Amino acid sequence: MIQAAEELATILGAKAACAALGVPRSSLYRRRCPAVERQEPQPRPAPIRALSPAEKVQVRDVLNSERFQDAAPREVYASLLDEGQYYCSWRTMYRILAQQAEVRERRNQLRHPAYAKPELMATAPNQVWSWDITKLRGPRKGIYYYLYVILDIYSRYAVGWMVAEQEMATLAEQLIGETCTKQGIDRRSLTIHADNGSAMTSKTVALLLADLGVAKSHSRPHVSNDNPFSEAQLKTLKYHPGYPDRFGCLTDARGWGRGFFDWYNNEHHHTGLALLTPADVHYGRSAVVLAKRWEVLQQAYESHPERFVKGVPRPLELPLAVWINPPKDSGQAPPVTAERPAPVAAARS
Repeated sequence: MIQAAEELATILGAKAACAALGVPRSSLYRRRCPAVERQEPQPRPAPIRALSPAEKVQVRDVLNSERFQDAAPREVYASLLDEGQYYCSWRTMYRILAQQAEVRERRNQLRHPAYAKPELMATAPNQVWSWDITKLRGPRKGIYYYLYVILDIYSRYAVGWMVAEQEMATLAEQLIGETCTKQGIDRRSLTIHADNGSAMTSKTVALLLADLGVAKSHSRPHVSNDNPFSEAQLKTLKYHPGYPDRFGCLTDARGWGRGFFDWYNNEHHHTGLALLTPADVHYGRSAVVLAKRWEVLQQAYESHPERFVKGVPRPLELPLAVWINPPKDSGQAPPVTAERPAPVAAARS
């Protein structure tokens, strides 16, 4: 095509020939004028004002000497001037250090470690718990009560809770121990996740978990998303219509908590649980409830099929696995939804 354009260009000209054949003019020009072989760039000559290699070594030795190893180049420059010595400008000192990758904080300072992101998965109740502590406002300003809540992340069931006047590691130890006993936790079968509060990271709680054979996990500092289930549950608590602005006394707070957690565990239809209650999931009643819902929806479809344009409606599906920070790059994550409930006839057999 380029050859044809070259021949046609002798008659019509380069612009008309390329337009007629749909050939870029730049291709035709490159054919006419082949590229000259590129030559290797010549090294740039050193400026006559630059320091010699020996002088650069001398300046670097002075900057890294015991006297000036903790001082900035400006300080070194000024100190040497006061003593009647001049090697180079302080900007040149910085360039010499930069060539050796030595431009950084020259003093020893705290360096935060790289915190690992917690990745926890639960496929059944009593595999992963998360817990947190929140403040409840008391009868007047400056008085608070402290609500401790332990939540099963798979079923969202509040397995343990307590209201106290203080946030203490010994109280957390008591609550965790009693809750593990009540739930019949076996050794090395449970992980408890928490943030980095003083009670959560205390040696008292750590020793208790070690004695119980329970693994512990903590959120990264200042990352609230690492403990999402407890945060969401506490938001549900404080946005409940019956949540008071203040509690009259400790007994008042504990009485309200008994009513709230009974509602939350046994009546609250959780969006993340296919609109099941936490108690249904925690105690293995979800299959029966979903089968009944399937039967009701099937009857509704049979009564008015014209109202269901997508066919027989089905109840929401219960997740098979619940994650705290699921791995993004791993293809090993289990499916997130369960199989649909069996037909009614099979459920009754």
